[in-house]
Amino acid sequence: MADPDTTYSIEGEEQLWNELSRIVGVECPAEAHETIDDALRSWLYLAARCRDDFSQSEDDIANCSQSLLDGPLFQTNPEYVRTQIIYSLLQEDEAGPLYVIASFLLLDGRADEATFKRMIEEGCFHRLLELINGRKEDDPGLHRLLLELMYEMSRIEQLRLEDLLHVDDGFVTYLFQLIEGFSDDVHDPYHYPIIRVLLVLNEQYMVASTTSMNDPVSPTAPLTNRVVKCLSLYGPHYRTFGENIILLLNRETETSLQLLILKLLYLLFTTKATYEYFYTNDLRVLLDVIIRNLLDLPNELMALRHTYLRVLYPLLAHTQLNQPPHYKKDEVQKLLKILAGSGNTHFAPVDETTMRLVDRVSKVKWLSDDGAGASEVARKFLGISLSHTDVASNISVVHVAAVTEKPGVQTPSRKAEAEAEVRGETKSEITHPNTSEEVKEVPRPSRPKRPLPEVPKHRHGIPYVPSGHENGSRSSAKKPPPKAPPPRRRGRIKHTATSETVKSISELV
Repeated sequence: MADPDTTYSIEGEEQLWNELSRIVGVECPAEAHETIDDALRSWLYLAARCRDDFSQSEDDIANCSQSLLDGPLFQTNPEYVRTQIIYSLLQEDEAGPLYVIASFLLLDGRADEATFKRMIEEGCFHRLLELINGRKEDDPGLHRLLLELMYEMSRIEQLRLEDLLHVDDGFVTYLFQLIEGFSDDVHDPYHYPIIRVLLVLNEQYMVASTTSMNDPVSPTAPLTNRVVKCLSLYGPHYRTFGENIILLLNRETETSLQLLILKLLYLLFTTKATYEYFYTNDLRVLLDVIIRNLLDLPNELMALRHTYLRVLYPLLAHTQLNQPPHYKKDEVQKLLKILAGSGNTHFAPVDETTMRLVDRVSKVKWLSDDGAGASEVARKFLGISLSHTDVASNISVVHVAAVTEKPGVQTPSRKAEAEAEVRGETKSEITHPNTSEEVKEVPRPSRPKRPLPEVPKHRHGIPYVPSGHENGSRSSAKKPPPKAPPPRRRGRIKHTATSETVKSISELV
């Protein structure tokens, strides 16, 4: 779209922004495609100049894209503008215009998912593969932005089979090597964009494999999951990736990203070649995270709870955690009892799928002391019986792949809700903190006051008579002063003072 014949005499940044504002403010009829094309060429040229000559800030380029989205030029005919910019992505080769195009599509797609779906239909996935593969050193900022665009586009819509066929072992290996190259700096901005691309590619392979199982016209040859294949063959060389996804699961609150991680973990723990891909210490951290998250999930998030349980079984049964000394054995057994509803009043009644999954986990050899699984717990505590087909888990990769969540949805926390209740907040107040309705404070249970000890009426056999000015305060409970010692006989003593002193003391006695 960039027109090399278009020239502007831009002498400063202020002049550039003024010219951009003028261009995005162009008003024309929706069918005036030639006018729109000319304005878009000018906008793209100036935005690229902004990055090349005036500012390397990501925020400035994002402002250029946002100004187009908010301006009359885009609002006149949004579909036509999107189409033209998508076609520019497919044809442009220069780094400056490509960065501006990717920035616009990323912002527009996050606001309207139809943009990402349109990109997939137009074949943008294959184009992004070409732009990303092996070209990190050309322009690191552009490379990272293209990774983010690929991730956001791929998690919205199922990719076409021909798109996945373009992904080869070399591309996946290249991404793993990039992560290893940045292993010394966990805060490097490349870490998570690359990891997220690998996670979403794995999900796309899972969805494609389950779709082909149910589609009679699909090709007979199964589609190879190249992410799992690479870790199966070269896993020990790419351990940094495993460390990072566990760290990401520990910190992540977005439900869709948690599911992406759990789906890959499920495949790694059910593929024999990757049983021991992770370090033992990392597996222990992962078990701690799963226990914490399962206890913290609200009752309504059953799909996410089921996915955690489906990962928990192969984690305990197939990895190094099945070797003694068995890590957190007691905690896992307590967790299973809670999830099965045994003696627990804080969880809702257990659904049948949870019971089946809990029973499966409880039958891991090193966990089952007496062989009693969730079916026995269900019979004793819930009054239901699970058939043999229900107890024996028929869960496969189909169920794991089918669990999805809309991007951006945050996972609620049972702990956060409990803390809010203590503060007197309601669940709706947490979600909508600006509500004008007053919420009554939840009264805290008061402790019973212990009775004060009774003041003795006699002290050492001497009757104690309170004086008239005492009002029952703490001062009335003070001990009386001890008796004065008898006067010394030697020395010169004033008889008047001595007699008066003795007299006053004798009166007390």
